[in-house]
Amino acid sequence: MKTIRNLFVALVVLGLIGGGLYGWWALDLRWRPHVITKNQAEIGKLLQGAGWVSPGLSGPKLYLITYRDSFDGTRYQESEFARLQAKGVDTRVIVVARPDLNGQPKSTPAERSTVAEIWVNRGWDLYQKWNAAPTDSWPAKGIPAADGDVARSAVVEVGRDLVERLTPLLKRSGVRFDYPTLVWWAKDGTMKAVSGAKPQTYGAIRKDLGAE
Repeated sequence: MKTIRNLFVALVVLGLIGGGLYGWWALDLRWRPHVITKNQAEIGKLLQGAGWVSPGLSGPKLYLITYRDSFDGTRYQESEFARLQAKGVDTRVIVVARPDLNGQPKSTPAERSTVAEIWVNRGWDLYQKWNAAPTDSWPAKGIPAADGDVARSAVVEVGRDLVERLTPLLKRSGVRFDYPTLVWWAKDGTMKAVSGAKPQTYGAIRKDLGAE
């Protein structure tokens, strides 16, 4: 009986420890930004060379890689961009048109055309107008079509290639690429990243960027 009782107590203790560890992971660890410890220079070069758009502020740089209808990407921008920009953070958006998946299109002709235009001419104003408009009513008026244009179609592919190249590089530091993925440099110079950008991560990003 004593052995059974001791075993029962041990199982209860292990259960409590396991529950505590899971709670710590669920409420804290899973939302912490990842420190990028590998390939920092290559990741930084890829981001800097992309067709990002920003308000051109002089403070810390935050890169957000997203697509037009990303729920989490849009929510992050609506919730955080104004606050970050007020503190001088240069919010650099890299928008891509996702490739087809299993024969099903993941972007529209208007989206591909707008992405190509943003990458070519780096228009922050255009991006803001597009981001504020309902997707299904965005006509891409006055924007050259990407489909059928070899050069502009190639620009769309460059955006997709960026994601393909970043994915394994970020994975080496524990970041599983998802939309949106955010990369920034903390005040101490450390490169950090998160994928998915859930609200539980917002505070840590603001703290790293000195925008609390």
